[in-house]
Amino acid sequence: MEHNSVIEQMRQLIQLIAKHNHAYYVMDEPSISDSEYDHLFHQLKALEQQYPDLIQTDTPTNKVGGQALSKFESVTHTVPMLSLNNVFEEDELLAFANRVEERLPNQRIQYDVELKFDGLAISLWYENGVLVRGVTRGDGETGEDITQNVKTIRNLPKILSSRDQPIPQLLEVRGEVLMPKAGFKKLNRHLKKRGEKEFANPRNAAAGSLRQLDSQITKTRPLAFYAYGVAQCIPDNNVGTIGDNLEWLKHFGFENYDHWVVDSIQDAQKKYEQLIAERPNLTVEIDGMVIKVNSLEQQKQLGFISRAPRWAVAYKFPAEIALTNVENIEWQVGRTGTLTPVARLIPVNVGGVTVSNVTLHNIGEIHRLDIRIGDKVGIYRSGDVIPKVDKVWAEFRPADAEMVHLPTNCPVCESPVVMPEGEALARCSGGLYCAAQRIEAIRHFVSRKALDIEGLGDRWVESLLHLDLLKDVADIYHLHEHRDTLLTIEKMGEKSVQNLIEAIEASKKTTLARFIYGLGIRGVGETTARMLANTFQTLEALKAADIEALKKTPDVGEITAEWIADFFQAPHNLEVLDRLLAAGIHWDAPTAPTRQPLNGESWVVTGTLETMGRDEATQKLQALGARVSGSVSSKTKCVVAGEKAGSKLDKAQKLEIRVMNEQEFLDFLAQYSV
Repeated sequence: MEHNSVIEQMRQLIQLIAKHNHAYYVMDEPSISDSEYDHLFHQLKALEQQYPDLIQTDTPTNKVGGQALSKFESVTHTVPMLSLNNVFEEDELLAFANRVEERLPNQRIQYDVELKFDGLAISLWYENGVLVRGVTRGDGETGEDITQNVKTIRNLPKILSSRDQPIPQLLEVRGEVLMPKAGFKKLNRHLKKRGEKEFANPRNAAAGSLRQLDSQITKTRPLAFYAYGVAQCIPDNNVGTIGDNLEWLKHFGFENYDHWVVDSIQDAQKKYEQLIAERPNLTVEIDGMVIKVNSLEQQKQLGFISRAPRWAVAYKFPAEIALTNVENIEWQVGRTGTLTPVARLIPVNVGGVTVSNVTLHNIGEIHRLDIRIGDKVGIYRSGDVIPKVDKVWAEFRPADAEMVHLPTNCPVCESPVVMPEGEALARCSGGLYCAAQRIEAIRHFVSRKALDIEGLGDRWVESLLHLDLLKDVADIYHLHEHRDTLLTIEKMGEKSVQNLIEAIEASKKTTLARFIYGLGIRGVGETTARMLANTFQTLEALKAADIEALKKTPDVGEITAEWIADFFQAPHNLEVLDRLLAAGIHWDAPTAPTRQPLNGESWVVTGTLETMGRDEATQKLQALGARVSGSVSSKTKCVVAGEKAGSKLDKAQKLEIRVMNEQEFLDFLAQYSV
């Protein structure tokens, strides 16, 4: 028997077995009997035993995948995997079509309509017909190499063969990996029987399966791949439309679920309405449809905007809504002290996901919805992802439904809760003390522009929190008392511990401005901290200042003044301040203020300076009394413009504000010896 004939028989058997594997494992709809399947399998095995040199790399008789990976490698997409803009209403769809027609005047426009699968987009690379790489979409620019795992997907061709089409040197196929409904149910039955956690929905099941580090686990999962386009083909396949490309891919064994070419956007709308009705009966989960201009030449003419093509749009289905009851409304405290109300619900299934809580954002949203504990509410998933309250069914409200009020004290640390007038968000005032805010407070306190404690990075802070050595920032100055415990932390050797202790000790000598900035008071950045230090001269004077006195400080308005006053009125914050000072933090006594040459003037530094960084230029201006702003306004006194100054320079010229180039700026500084 000729080798070509043997290979052709092997290829035919491999494709047949892949087709029936897909029907059996993924769709849960066997298309042949077990004995017929066994006959095909043994026929292939017999050929391979007779011609071992001709065994195909994608044969199902071999186990796929070797040892489990330790991690996935990153891969940069040669052709970015762009995301699509979404529309949710017919008017938005018509607006999309109008934009297309305006850019393609007097041209016949057809649209390719496809299902929007609820799965994971991937890219497949074939070199001379052999699958060499599978990559996730990732962020569109860079994805993860999951080649071992995609090779286990039963309906995905690993080697391209065709009776009537030449095999490209390079082919990049884009498509979606998903778990059809039948396979998902079968998998969950299996997991339940083994006492393992079931997946909430097919998308989670597909994602969890595809991102297994051990491809042997992925192989047991009923995944399917459906192609939706060609990203690269060398040599060019000379196909002119999306629809024809999808049909061309079928010659090589790719499946591409149903798609339709329509002559108008109105026909696309009809197909959308039809799909909504048929959605429950489909074998796969979808959350909408994708509409693309069918002609590839017209796609080139339309081009892209930002990170999305002008020639395609995702038309999302309306979110599914389910009714349930609010059992409680609790307040969570975020890392920056923001209080967020969260409704605890009687668990309900919304679009295939069990929802047991939903954020209510702020007290204003609670008032807007008039939501109470005990209410019946409609829940939907925004964009089929984030659960939200659709409406409150007041007609079902029980007599004992409880109204919700903003707590007066933080539920974590009992510090007063504050919400300046005109603000939507309430916050805990115990920024230095509150356990919910401690990571953010410590990170800010040790940062370069604050106390500048080198070596106390996020990883070590988390380890110290875990060991209960850091309850608040003042505990930093007691770490030297726990030297033996520090040495038990991974990668924290004798030298590292000594360096950290020395850095902490060195940070005790600081400036009042740095210390104020390090406290992390909301609204008090580096410049405002310096203004407060210059205005009040001592920490005691700042602590005692009322709102009117604070407002007289440059850069401090009504709301920032309230935040500062609230901070220094919180007893827990004062306790931490006392401990910091008792630990030895100090700064030079104030000197009598002298009038500085740029006192109160607003300057802007923009572009790239060759002789110094922007931070250094900012410090020199501040030393002369200037306020350095990030934006140009009519109050700006001067703009220092380096190379590639951009829009700030343009605005300064338009407002006729003085502009200095780098040399002029250096000459200006030289007058004052700074």
